Amino acid sequence: MSVLSPNRSGRPASARSQARTAGRGGARSGAPRAGRPSAWWGLPALLFFGLFAVLPMVLVVYLSLTTWGGLGSPQFVGFANWTRLLGDSVMHRAIALTLMLTIGSWAVQTPISLLLGVWASGRQRNRAVLSAVFFVPLLLSSAAIAIIWRALLDPNFGPLARIGPLVGVPGLDLLSSESGAFIVILFVSAWQFIPLHTLLYQGGARQIPESLYQASEIDGAGRYRAFWHITLPQLRNTITTSSVLMIVGSLTYFDTVLIITGGGPGHATTIVPYLMYEAGFENYQYGYASAVACVLVAVATLASLLMVRFTGFGSMRSTREGM
Repeated sequence: MSVLSPNRSGRPASARSQARTAGRGGARSGAPRAGRPSAWWGLPALLFFGLFAVLPMVLVVYLSLTTWGGLGSPQFVGFANWTRLLGDSVMHRAIALTLMLTIGSWAVQTPISLLLGVWASGRQRNRAVLSAVFFVPLLLSSAAIAIIWRALLDPNFGPLARIGPLVGVPGLDLLSSESGAFIVILFVSAWQFIPLHTLLYQGGARQIPESLYQASEIDGAGRYRAFWHITLPQLRNTITTSSVLMIVGSLTYFDTVLIITGGGPGHATTIVPYLMYEAGFENYQYGYASAVACVLVAVATLASLLMVRFTGFGSMRSTREGM
């Protein structure tokens, strides 16, 4: 039989063997192939992260072991700043207020942004217009938002000066009481960041397959049962992502507190970031302020790791797998 005679596949045997040989040789001869990119591609990102994240953090840790007023050379004092921090009652209260603000922010922002995001994921024209209105705070800076609300809450010239007598509370001043000032910070922060998380939930809700809702409708499930048994499970990964951003972000509120309340009245709104600013830029105690900054970074990192660990975010898979 001739070697050129076709086999069952209709292709000459010699051609098949030559193709296999060429395939093996091509893989060894340096022919381009798809695969994992070289580690050198990550070098620019590593350099950027090391220069603007790791190096400043190392310097802050060093400053936390010194005493420095901003002029001259820092003087090494060991763990004196850390000992003072552990025994500082103002720091203890600042930590408690920061935790309360973090928990309160999550409890207020999550359900509102989730419901708004699911509602805004519809295709109706009126929803698109209202969604654009909801997202207006995203266009403003935190400082501008704080200045606006500070003017609105002014007991002498703001709307409260007129609303107070109408509700039987003349001279209504929310910022003069400890509970009122804290509620104002919580409200303004929610007003500012709810649009961001609404946008996350809107994008997540639009990725849910319509076939799931059609199947539930055939089975007789109503709107609320579909929300609890389809929408919420499908948004599990989005909820985790939003919660991580929300918790870490609430640990770093500063400009809102600085402009609206200035940490007062008393220390009612002196959270950890504001205490760090007060120690460093008002009292010129940069060593102690660096110790406070280290605590803040450690708490934010621990909160992120706990969220990743207990929510399964690290091993997150697509909720549409198998669709």
